[in-house]
Amino acid sequence: MSKLAIKGGTPDFEAQYLSNSTPSLCWPVYTGEDENAILSVLRGRKMSGTDITKQFEKAYAEYVGAEHVLGYCSGTASLHAAMWACGVGAGDEVIAPSLTYWATCTAALSLGATLNFADIDPETLCLDPDDIEHRICDRTRAIIVVHYMGHPADMDAIMAIARKHNVKVIEDASHSHGSLYKGRMTGAIGDIAGQSMMTGKSFALGEAGVVITNNRNLYERCISYGHYERTGVANNFNSSERYITDPELVKFAGIPMGGRKDRMNQWCSALGMVQLKYFAERVRGIEEAMQYLADEMDKLPGLKVHRPAKESGLTKGAWYSPTCHYAPEELDGLPVSKFIEAMQAENMPIFSLGNFPLHQHTVFHEADLFNQGQPTALAFGQRDVRQGKGALPVSEITPSRTFRYSRFTKLDKPLIDRYVGCMKKVIDNRGELLK
Repeated sequence: MSKLAIKGGTPDFEAQYLSNSTPSLCWPVYTGEDENAILSVLRGRKMSGTDITKQFEKAYAEYVGAEHVLGYCSGTASLHAAMWACGVGAGDEVIAPSLTYWATCTAALSLGATLNFADIDPETLCLDPDDIEHRICDRTRAIIVVHYMGHPADMDAIMAIARKHNVKVIEDASHSHGSLYKGRMTGAIGDIAGQSMMTGKSFALGEAGVVITNNRNLYERCISYGHYERTGVANNFNSSERYITDPELVKFAGIPMGGRKDRMNQWCSALGMVQLKYFAERVRGIEEAMQYLADEMDKLPGLKVHRPAKESGLTKGAWYSPTCHYAPEELDGLPVSKFIEAMQAENMPIFSLGNFPLHQHTVFHEADLFNQGQPTALAFGQRDVRQGKGALPVSEITPSRTFRYSRFTKLDKPLIDRYVGCMKKVIDNRGELLK
């Protein structure tokens, strides 16, 4: 058995060998076609227009199978708009998973609402349907669902609960570009979705995002909130094309109701047009490589890759931030932090989960966004649903029972086998790490 690098042995990989410069790990994939698309926007001085963005919206709507897509400057802005479109306002409650990135739900506070965090399923790491219904009250306006690390949530169960209580479902599909739920693309299943397309995401356009919906009224409300140039009021910079038909929204035309300018930069939408041409094919390459890697990792003790069963009708799309369940009890109690440390010493790009339980953060307990002298979570007559340590046990323990690893974009069996062999080396030498 070769000696661990953390104990003075030679690392299995040279520094930076497993990086974006390695062809089978390179992501995002950009070519001269992408560069030319961006340059054409620059040379045409069209960065702040909407003509290319509208083309991208149409193409992306066809890809995800939705009626409406609206381009945004960020995924955060798209989720903010989705909440407002669903009627989230002062004194309301929003149910969301705690183990996610803050942009999933923090905008609820800026709308005067509070967060009632729910726990996650220990296998899927998505919102647990069994922890939702008891949280619903007459002030609950929306349930936010995150398809965590690309794994689709249990949308059938969640939609049934939402319909029973007349509550809107907002999908945060920022992790799940290309992921399928029983044949349907994530983001096009709930009432509305927000989706990030920043550089670190699987469909990477820089700083960008979209709203996705099949509901015309929600689409129009999103336009009215932060897209003034589509409300039918012409000026020197915008056409008189009107996307708004609701008379309650038409009367506010010309000025965004949210006082926001949320539109997508056309460098991003031009890049999106090119990326979309190849995305489905690239996702197939990722799926082939990652399923092979997952099968090999699952043969090791203590590891179980976070993925749907192959016959479930669910897929992980582009496998955003691949994640593995880690069982220390199967590895003589070796903490995941020690495992990660040893892997990194071998120059393996393996990391902790990254997200932490939001329900424990002070911004959701104490932040006074409107200078009212009390936490915004309570300032508009909401119930006190603030939660502390121990409230959501699965969310709280998951960071100590998971790790993130590399995404292979092409099937490279020799490199993947070597990659898994390094994991096996650390696992086999765990006794040395426990001394």
